[in-house]
This record gives sequence, structure tokens and C-alpha cells, in this order.
Amino acid sequence: MLLFFVADKKAGLQSQEVVLSKLVSPHGGKQLKPLLLEGVALAAEIARATSLPKLPVSSRERGDLIMLGIGGFTPLDGFMTHADWKTVCDDMKVAGGLFWPIPITLSATRAAADSIKPGTDVALVDATDGELLATMTVREKYTIDKRHECKSVFKTADLEHPGVKMVMEQAEVNLAGPVKVLSQGEFPSKYGKLYMTPAETRAVFEANGWSTVAAFQTRNPMHRSHEYLAKVAIEVCDGVLVHSLLGNLKPGDIPAEVRTETIAVLIEKYFVKKTVVQSGYPLDMRYAGPREALLHALFRQNYGCSHQIVGRDHAGVGSYYGPFDAHHIFDEIPKDALQTQPLKIDWTFWCYECGGMASARTCPHDEKQRLLVSGTKLRKWLSEGDEVPAEFSRPEVLKILRDYYATIDAKDRVEVKLSGHSAR
Repeated sequence: MLLFFVADKKAGLQSQEVVLSKLVSPHGGKQLKPLLLEGVALAAEIARATSLPKLPVSSRERGDLIMLGIGGFTPLDGFMTHADWKTVCDDMKVAGGLFWPIPITLSATRAAADSIKPGTDVALVDATDGELLATMTVREKYTIDKRHECKSVFKTADLEHPGVKMVMEQAEVNLAGPVKVLSQGEFPSKYGKLYMTPAETRAVFEANGWSTVAAFQTRNPMHRSHEYLAKVAIEVCDGVLVHSLLGNLKPGDIPAEVRTETIAVLIEKYFVKKTVVQSGYPLDMRYAGPREALLHALFRQNYGCSHQIVGRDHAGVGSYYGPFDAHHIFDEIPKDALQTQPLKIDWTFWCYECGGMASARTCPHDEKQRLLVSGTKLRKWLSEGDEVPAEFSRPEVLKILRDYYATIDAKDRVEVKLSGHSAR
């Protein structure tokens, strides 16, 4: 028997039910551990929070808070202690021994930290708009070696790496302690049914009769190669969860609302009905490559996924990681660290000689017969209005992307004109 929470969005409640399930168990136990308050408890905690000291949180910390709230980071009860931070960096486990690949921490300025005594409760608010997100009991204050975290998690301390930059720009002191989450931010209202909690994806999988589910991680639109990966997974699993990142990305990446629209049309036109579920999650990208691949697998276990598709350079950026480092890291962790297992798939492409999609494992032909397109090259084609080979992307996807890039180009022309320069 697997115990998990079934959410009722209309009533705004969560009820705890015992459900006979064939899905993987949540990480570290048999039930999800959402920290989001609801109903009377939520109203009371919001009222209490108005009298607490306010502590602003960054975009990355806000995403982590929401994941704690919805049970995505089960079984954590809040932000990590110094002992947890150290063992996660060095050994990919919290101090109590549970596998965890990336620190989940909260930082504060020295002045703010000095004003907070251990045992004190604080209200956590969005640094951008002041929205009340959570309350936290501060159990510990500590400083970290940021460079050590970066070298451990990102394998580099280069400030050009967006994840490294994020860590190095954190405030000076980390605060640890349990949280009570009060908001999911704009995600439920902005994305509607596309945004689902782990309890909700599990309920959908159960309703579909699925026991094995492969997660497909994406921060980009799905092109023919991604479609191929998902269809390979459907051959060996009951279904696929196309799980889009809805939080912040680096400049130049395609916004979530455009990305999810392209995915929806691809699923509608090119997949068998009820073999794919599209959803999104509220984190920002860390671009931690192999370690982030492990974190993705960990929280996909909480979402009910038995497998995770791991392709080339999963969660990578630039040339900081080898193309299949995210494959290899799954072989380096203890066998019982995760229930969610990787589906390792080689470099995929269109082969003109084969006459279809293939991978380096299945195609014997020369590289000259293969269509390989980088995201950078695709963005250049789209922004300049050039043709994109039909073998790379479906026409319905390209239409949505062309419309988006035309809007960007129009804005650029207006900005150039307003600045007093002639447009191209």
C-alpha cells in the first residue's frame, strides 16, 4: 500500500488517502510530505506571519520553497543545515544518510542574519514583489565555502557558468530550519492544468492505469530528436511525463508559455492518445549537469516516475560537461539511492541514409548523412527568418516559434528606433 495525498483544486484542500499503487514510492519513504498549509491552518499562519520579521528570498530559493510545499522535495522539511550542506556537497547525501545530490539552502545578508536569533520565526517573502511565501523557524546560522560548493556541484568555479554565478552572488549567511509554505506563487493561475503537484501527477498516472512512467525533462521546445526520445520511452514504459521547467532560465532561452504551447501541439498531432502527460514544475534551472540530472530523477520519483530519459548533456550549459557525463553519474551512486532509473539514450539525429530518426547506437552511416542542429544555430535561423529543415522540427512547432521570434524582432526594431538608431 502506498500512502499519498490526493489534491482537490476546486475545494483547495488535500485529503490523505490510502491507495493501492503500483507506482514507485516517494523518495525516502512511503508517502509524500507536502509542507503547503491549506484551509484554516493556512489562514492562521498568514495572519501570524504579518507580525514576523520579513526575509526576502531569491527566485531560485522561491522555486525550492514551492517544491518543498507541494512535496516535490519529499522528505525534506525545510532548508538544510551546515552538516547537510557539507555531506551533500562531498558525498551526495544529507547528514542523516539520505541520498541528495544538490544543496537546498537559504541565504541572508550578514545584517539580516545578525538580527535573527536561533529559534526565531521569520516570514519569507519574494524579493521581487514582496509576496508572502512561507514561515520558517531558524534553527541554525552558518557560512559556507561557496567555491567548494561550486566545484562540488558544478565541477567549476568559473563565474561565466550561470549556476556558479547564482551561488557566488548569494548572501553571506545560510539559514537552516523547517518551513511552512503558504503560496505556490503564480504557477497555478498562470499555467492552470499544466501545473501539477506530485499528488496530482500520481493521480493521473493511476487513472491511466500506468505503473511505469518515464519523465522527459525539458527547458526547450521539443523537436524531432526529443519526439524520438519520448517515443522510445513509450515503447518500454506505460507512458511519458513531459515535464517542463516553468521557473527562470538564462537569457536567450525560450519562455515557458511558448515552449509548452509547442509541446502541446506536438503531443496532439504526433503521439497516440493517453500515452503522454504534459506538466510543469516551479524550479529555476541550476545548469548543474550530472548532479542536476540526479536531482531531476529524485523529484521525478516523488512525481511518480519510474524512469527518467537522460540524453546528451542533460541540464548542461556551454562546454562545462562531457556529452554523456549525466549518463555516467548514475553508475557512480549507490544502487538503492533512487528508485527512478535512467533511460540512457545516445546522441539522436535525422539520418538521410536511414531515412528517419536514429541514434549513434543504431545508425551505421557517416556523419555527413546526419542532421545535427544546435540550439544556438536554430535560434539564429528563426530570428533571421531562415528555413529550418523539416527533418529537424515539425511544421506546427516551427510556426509557433516563428511567431514568437517575429514578436521579439518587432520589439527589437521598436527599441532601436526609440534609441535614435536606424533599424536593420
